[in-house]
Amino acid sequence: MALLEISNLTVEFQVKHGFFRAVDGVSLSIDPGEIVSIVGESGSGKSVAMLALMGLLPKTARITADRLSFNGQDLQKITPRERRKIIGRDMAMIFQEPMTSLNPCFTVGFQLTEAIRTHMSISRREARERAVDLLKAVGITDPARRLSAFPHQMSGGMSQRVMIAMAISCNPKLLIADEPTTALDVTIQAQILDLLVKLREERGMAVVLITHDMGVVAETAERVVVQYAGQQVEMAKTGPLFHTPRHPYTSALLAALPERATSQILPSIPGVVPGQYDRPRGCLFSPRCSYATDECRAAPPKRAGVDYNQALCIHPLAGGEAARMEAV
Repeated sequence: MALLEISNLTVEFQVKHGFFRAVDGVSLSIDPGEIVSIVGESGSGKSVAMLALMGLLPKTARITADRLSFNGQDLQKITPRERRKIIGRDMAMIFQEPMTSLNPCFTVGFQLTEAIRTHMSISRREARERAVDLLKAVGITDPARRLSAFPHQMSGGMSQRVMIAMAISCNPKLLIADEPTTALDVTIQAQILDLLVKLREERGMAVVLITHDMGVVAETAERVVVQYAGQQVEMAKTGPLFHTPRHPYTSALLAALPERATSQILPSIPGVVPGQYDRPRGCLFSPRCSYATDECRAAPPKRAGVDYNQALCIHPLAGGEAARMEAV
């Protein structure tokens, strides 16, 4: 049985003139112990979809789904109190920007033990011992002394490790990592990714990795979901997606990787992601797509393919075909 099942998730925010759809019909199924990556440009709805799952969006958000199930429980039917028992214990999230995710007014030890004691019936001493073990597990040296440190006394990499320790403190079944390597140098990025993979292997937890870095995806994920303007445009296993992308947007993202460049000028995708007032009537990617036809501009596409080989495209690419992009 799948650990997480999301079907046709839609998230809208109330604005001055109606509602803006930030997530549009996203579906996802994750098995226990699996690593799935969600990729796309900023504004593609990656983080919003997972925040909706966690129940962390403001009340102004309007969330609908045909199915939103975790570990056999329907998240749309349980009470807020029942949901709070799941969040942080069975389902945890590492947020963007570790330097701002930790409360600057409290020590690392206070924040770690607070998370532990919220979900586990243990004493303060036991919680502190567990906090030390967690900091040691995520690679922080002299963990007992670090419990007394404030967030501003720690580097970005160490703060990210504290966030990971906090997220895994109650042995979650699902860990959502939202841009876990953003703003970190390359060496620390590699260490954090290795740590996540190691923790997943040791604890058997499933991982949702939100990122815009295709290199990170290639190294860690088993399956990839590509989002664009709130829509899930392609879903495939990592190997087939990198070798034979079916959606022009996915192919364009891969073609923009420096290691795939065929000239000294790096290709880029022309145009911008559509906003609230400039969304095209047909395919949302059609204004930026070199393959777009009048048919693409006239009506929204339907998903082609089944299971792990899906593309939201009227004219999906043939195997190995690369999207044509302008070099700028």
